[in-house]
Amino acid sequence: MTRRAAARGVTLLEVMVSVGILALVASLIYGAFDGMAKARTSISRINDRYHQGRQALSRMSRELESAFVSKHLPLQLGAAVRQTAFVGRKSRPADRVDFTAFAHRRLARDVHESDQCEVGFFGAPDPDRPAKVDLVRREQRTIDLEPTKGGVVQVLVDDIESFELRYLDPGTSQWAESWDSTQLVGQLGRLPSQVKMTIILKNGVYGAPIRLMTRTPIAMQSPLDFAIK
Repeated sequence: MTRRAAARGVTLLEVMVSVGILALVASLIYGAFDGMAKARTSISRINDRYHQGRQALSRMSRELESAFVSKHLPLQLGAAVRQTAFVGRKSRPADRVDFTAFAHRRLARDVHESDQCEVGFFGAPDPDRPAKVDLVRREQRTIDLEPTKGGVVQVLVDDIESFELRYLDPGTSQWAESWDSTQLVGQLGRLPSQVKMTIILKNGVYGAPIRLMTRTPIAMQSPLDFAIK
């Protein structure tokens, strides 16, 4: 009887129990790996959002630092073909700033371009998803009489919640919500000493917003007037 029992092998019930245990272990292992993969994807996405926001702030800071306005105009004002300016407007959900700057990079040889250009930062709706707002950059390679229009627009950060700008007036040491170097009732011919930028991005950790802020000093706060007597 002992030899027959040893030669009999396993029963169907034992096989089913073994298969069930293997299936349970396999499902636990799959769940662990699936959770790790989802966590890694989520962390990577959040890191990308932070990187995108920081890169946008870095670029905007670099170009705002080179902002300028100039007093150099032709003797006959009607013959003017360009206007330098620094114009910041309050808006929702994203503020807007347009300015002239030494920020253009020439990418081709023998082109009739300088480092002077018009630059703007503002919020724009996504053409495919109107409810989504992107932070965009506008650049026009040549300065004309409309420093707040024209040029090529590219996305800096997609799907933002808000973009806020504040301007430090060097005369009053107060932060202003808007700035206009072209108007008599504004800050005629002047630039702010600093610009404070705050970006709030959507889709952070657990869906919470990501808040990034920086302050940028502007080197040339007075208009260029060399060779003017």
